[in-house]
Amino acid sequence: MTVASLVVVVALWLHDRGVQDLTGSTGTLLTSSGRLLGLLASDLLLVQCLLMARIPWAERRWGQDTLARWHRVLGFTSFWTMAAHVVVITLGYDATSPKGLVAETWDLVWDYPGMLLAVAATACLVMVVVTSVRAARRRLRYESWHLLHLYAYLGVGLALPHQVWTGTDFISSPLARSYWWTLWGAAAVATLVFRVALPLGLSWRHRLEVVRVVPEGPRVVSVHLKGRRLDKLAVEAGQFLVLRFLDGEGWTRANPYSLSASPHPSLLRVTIADAGDGSARARHLRPGTRVLFEGPYGRLTLGVRDDHRRPVVLLGAGVGITPLRALLEELPPEVPATLLVRARDEDEVLFRRELETLAMQRKATVHYLLGPRAGDGSWLPRGWDPSALRRLAPHVAAADVFVCGPTAWADAAAAAAERAGTPVSRVHQERFSW
Repeated sequence: MTVASLVVVVALWLHDRGVQDLTGSTGTLLTSSGRLLGLLASDLLLVQCLLMARIPWAERRWGQDTLARWHRVLGFTSFWTMAAHVVVITLGYDATSPKGLVAETWDLVWDYPGMLLAVAATACLVMVVVTSVRAARRRLRYESWHLLHLYAYLGVGLALPHQVWTGTDFISSPLARSYWWTLWGAAAVATLVFRVALPLGLSWRHRLEVVRVVPEGPRVVSVHLKGRRLDKLAVEAGQFLVLRFLDGEGWTRANPYSLSASPHPSLLRVTIADAGDGSARARHLRPGTRVLFEGPYGRLTLGVRDDHRRPVVLLGAGVGITPLRALLEELPPEVPATLLVRARDEDEVLFRRELETLAMQRKATVHYLLGPRAGDGSWLPRGWDPSALRRLAPHVAAADVFVCGPTAWADAAAAAAERAGTPVSRVHQERFSW
């Protein structure tokens, strides 16, 4: 889809003498190059919106984790392409004008239709990109980052008018204008339907509310939820929901939480670590609190396995054990299974009693990897041999491996599984990152 849409915008540029203008004066060369850069940047912005529109078939096919990575890569690509468009096309207009760069830039902004909106759009997108840089994200709460990130939609909307009002590729072609408006209209509809209307409809239908809150460890609680006809929700063990607890101030901020138990027709359980304002409020939730939700999302489920007799290895760190505990509960007893639990100390091990009970019922093996993490990208505690995975899970090369935890740890654990002989296609990963 991305390639096809890029081909179409390049075709629009070619149709409007894009190549011929490259052989003209410096001004026409720069202007034509700037037009192409603008078309490509706009198209990539569109694809970004669709990647995060929570379109159900895309979520089932690739999973939100993968879609979010693609969104991030395309985000920075489209931003720098947009920045190049602004610089190159401004220089192109300046090369054909006797006014000078500053005066010509002023005229572009104030006199051309839609350009003030485009400047506001650029400011919104710059703010989103700056706060998406890893160093900036580490300094922001998830809730603050998420709120700032919503300005991307405003930026995208404000950028569209100047394209069709002043863009050479659209002014002279009603067909091109219709195509562009239709494309962006479809993206807006997809976002509103799948990110607003569908979640509201599902929340109304299933009526989730808090039943009780149970402490599980230092700064970690499980929230038990009841609802109507949850068997119709099609949620699976290993997936997550994006929840808004209607408990007062801050209810508008949503957070993603994994199921920590196999879903029941009338009950769900999520486990929440205190990692921000929204999650910190969880321990104070009262029974009867209503819940709005989006989802279910995620592909860290037993359904991704192409051979259900194959052994399973589960690797979880910290609160990343939550979806793996749900997967272990749903594993048939005849499937050989090994669970590796990574934590800094005994107090941070979640669900230990539950895990051991489930392991006994399913004849699974559980290993606890406790202690400070070794350096240089290791997923193991200090003092452990890098080949420990083969010893702890001898069938790892023939297994489906499920990994969940903080990004750096999960990447290291997935890489260890691949070094131990597990094909990349059988290493299934869910990253706790944003």
